[in-house]
Amino acid sequence: MMRFIQCFVLSLLFLAGALLITASANNINNSVFQLTINDAIGPATDDYVEKAIETATLQQTALIVIRMDTPGGLDSAMRSIIKNITNSSVPIVVYVAPTGARAASAGTYILYASHIAAMAPGTNLGAATPVQIGISPSDFQKGKDKEDKSGTDDKDTLQRKIINDAVAYIRGLAQLRNRNQEWAEKAVREAASLPAADALKKNVIDIIATSTADLLKQVDGREVLVKGKKHRLKTAGLSIKEINPDWRSRLLSVITNPNIAYILMLIGIYGLVLEFYNPGAIVPGTIGAICLLLAMYAFQLLPINYAGMGLILLGIALMVAEAFEPSFGMLGIGGVVAFIFGSIILMDTDAPGFGIDISLIATFAVTSVVFLVFVVGIAVKARRRPIVSGMEELLGNEALVIEDFEKKGRVNIHSENWSAFCDTPLHKGQYVKVTGINGLTLQVEPLNESESKRELEQ
Repeated sequence: MMRFIQCFVLSLLFLAGALLITASANNINNSVFQLTINDAIGPATDDYVEKAIETATLQQTALIVIRMDTPGGLDSAMRSIIKNITNSSVPIVVYVAPTGARAASAGTYILYASHIAAMAPGTNLGAATPVQIGISPSDFQKGKDKEDKSGTDDKDTLQRKIINDAVAYIRGLAQLRNRNQEWAEKAVREAASLPAADALKKNVIDIIATSTADLLKQVDGREVLVKGKKHRLKTAGLSIKEINPDWRSRLLSVITNPNIAYILMLIGIYGLVLEFYNPGAIVPGTIGAICLLLAMYAFQLLPINYAGMGLILLGIALMVAEAFEPSFGMLGIGGVVAFIFGSIILMDTDAPGFGIDISLIATFAVTSVVFLVFVVGIAVKARRRPIVSGMEELLGNEALVIEDFEKKGRVNIHSENWSAFCDTPLHKGQYVKVTGINGLTLQVEPLNESESKRELEQ
């Protein structure tokens, strides 16, 4: 009987394993992950692609299609995405779509890195010169021509290193995927661009497809090299599963927008300033701390210029100083100038989609002047006003002795009777000055005749 039970359990385990293998095999053959990139390439895009590739690998998805329409983006994010593509065990198609879309700058590199490069009719790619170096392709070409004629290098060495590094990088990707290396270099050095039809003729891309369904039909049976091994695609009849960014990628997309990160930083600074001026308010300090931490997290993912950050902080400090110590506007004007210049140079890149809007800078400059000079100035003046309520208001005021006493007795102040203590004997009807408060007992001292504001009536 025991042997029978053991055989039965083993049979069940074997059957379960067979079902899992069958399900896994079916999963390989019936799904395609489709990602959509329709904005600048940044940290959020990198996070989105990386997580999608990880999920596709775990689920043994047959193919990943990345629909792309981008003006370019950050070099660091682009290189991270390319690493994920080249190391993926799932074949990846980068598809520039829909009609009218583009794969400019960083998008060109990603397209070159894909296992299969596809474009929709009416799309284009190119203009892959690294823009963060601060020179235009025409400037670079002029410098190169001048060098050829004079024999001297008229361009900064670092700029040339970045250009040459970008050329070597894209040529390496072209060689990996057996695509046009000469045009790839031209896209970097001369910011050349190509429409889809010409890109197909020049062996820059592999396919022109009118839709994702048409793309899957054309790639069916194609052989690609995945991590050094040949892999034949079987895409006929596969279902397409749209993969959307998760909450983390969406949050990153919001806070790594330079304009949003800039706003968060200023809200954080203003919140902390208000909390310092009004300790115990809690709300400004809490909101300010949260916003400032989110801004710092975003900035460590973005290419920021720390000199710009320093100028912003200096500008705010000078405007605060103007509120405390009026200097006929000199500190305030200097603060506004430092704030504006710091904001302009804060982002250390000219990559499309990663600049701070000038109108936003102007708005916050004006707001900062109003907020820090007037609002903070009013708060400082309010703190300097004499106290008009509470026990502290009794200090320095006169009280009337209502009974003769030595050491301890009673006085009347503001129509209230208080216990009082004085080292000097006091007489009824005498006026005294409140010099201290100890719990509910006033410390008093007799007024001199010259200090008394009233004369006793006999």
